[in-house]
Amino acid sequence: MSATHVTDSTTVTAPVLYLAFELGWNSWKLAFTVGAGQKPRLRSIAARDTATVMSEIRQAKRRFGLPEDTPVISCYEAGRDGFWLHRYLRDQGVENLIVDAASIEVNRRRRRAKTDDLDAAKLVGMLIRWHLGERKLWGVVHVPDVADEDRRQLHRELIALKAQRTEHTNRIKGLLAGLGLGAHIDGEFLQRLDGLRQWDGTELPSGLRGRILREYERWRLVGRQIHDLEAERTRQIRDPETPEGEQVRLLLKLKGIGENAAWLLVREFFGWRGIRNRRELASLAGLAPTPYDSGESRREQGISKAGNRRVRWMMIELAWGWLRYQPDSELSRWYQRRFGAGNTRLRKVGIVALARKLLVALWKYVETGEVPAGAELVEKRKFRGAGGERRVAS
Repeated sequence: MSATHVTDSTTVTAPVLYLAFELGWNSWKLAFTVGAGQKPRLRSIAARDTATVMSEIRQAKRRFGLPEDTPVISCYEAGRDGFWLHRYLRDQGVENLIVDAASIEVNRRRRRAKTDDLDAAKLVGMLIRWHLGERKLWGVVHVPDVADEDRRQLHRELIALKAQRTEHTNRIKGLLAGLGLGAHIDGEFLQRLDGLRQWDGTELPSGLRGRILREYERWRLVGRQIHDLEAERTRQIRDPETPEGEQVRLLLKLKGIGENAAWLLVREFFGWRGIRNRRELASLAGLAPTPYDSGESRREQGISKAGNRRVRWMMIELAWGWLRYQPDSELSRWYQRRFGAGNTRLRKVGIVALARKLLVALWKYVETGEVPAGAELVEKRKFRGAGGERRVAS
C-alpha cells in the first residue's frame, strides 16, 4: 500500500514501510508490511537492541524492494517501556505513534488466540488503517518532552512514599494486634513501645520486638524522604522564575486547594498538555461518561476510568473538599440542588459529576484567569518550610 499525494497535474504514489513493535522484557517482535492484505514480515530481536532495529528496517526495505529513503511509520503500545523508544525512532527519522492499549480493538468472542506474532500483526494492520485516514481508530498518546516528563517524578515519588509509609504503619499495628495491643505510630512510638505489656504482664517477645523496631526504622526513613521531597516542592512553588510555579500559585489562591492538588494538576495536565476542549480534558482524567444506548436499552455505565488515575483520584478528593470549603460557589449549589437530598449512592454518583465540572473550571481558571463562579479566594497562603515552620507567601 502506498500513500497518495495529489499535485496540480499528476498523482504521485509514494511507498511507505509500516512497522509495529510488540515489546517484551527479553525480546521484541517486529512486524513489517507495505500494505493491507499482505502477510507481515515478522522478526524477533533482543529487547532494547536499537542497532538491530535499524538493521531490520534496512533489511525490510530490501526485502520489499523499497528505496533506502522510503519513509517508515511505526507504532507500539504504551506501557512499561515509556517514551525512550519513541524519542529514539524520531531521532532516526522514523515517524512513530504510541498507542493507548485500552483503545485497540479486539475480537469480541469469548475466547481468542493471543500471541506476540498475532498482536504485532494486528498492530501493523491497524497502523495502515490509521495512516490511510481512520483517525478515530485508536487513541494516540501525547508524548511529553524530557523536561516535562522529569517534572512529574517528584509528586509521583511522594505518592508512592506515602503509600509505603501507610504500609509500614499498618504492619506495625498488625504485629501488635496479634498480642492484643495497640499504639499510635509517630515520632514518640519507641517510648510507648517500652511500656507495652502482654495480657499476662510480660514484655514483648524479643523476636517480635526486633521486627517491630526494624519496621519502625523503615517507617522513619520513608518519613524523612517525604519531608525532604515536600520541602523541595515548596521551594519550587515559591520560585518566581518557573511558569509552572505560577500556575501552582494561582490554584493555591482558591480556598480548599492545597499544595498536593495544585502541584499534581499542573505537573500532570495544565503545565504541558495542549488541551483543546473540556471533553478532551475529562477523557484524559478518565471522567468521561460512557452511555449505553442500543435499541430500547438505555443506561449510563459510569465514567470510563481510561485516563490518568492520579488526577482522577485527586479530583474526587477535591470535589468533596470543594463542598466543604466553597459552599457558596455555583458548583456546590448545583450539587446540592441535584444530589444533596439523595441517598448515599446518589451523592457518590454526583461527586463524580462535580469532579468533572470542577476540573473543567480549574482548567479555565489556569488558562484564562476566570475564577469559578462564586468561589472564594485567599489572599495569602502558608507554606511549610524545610524545617517544618509555617511561612506566609502572598
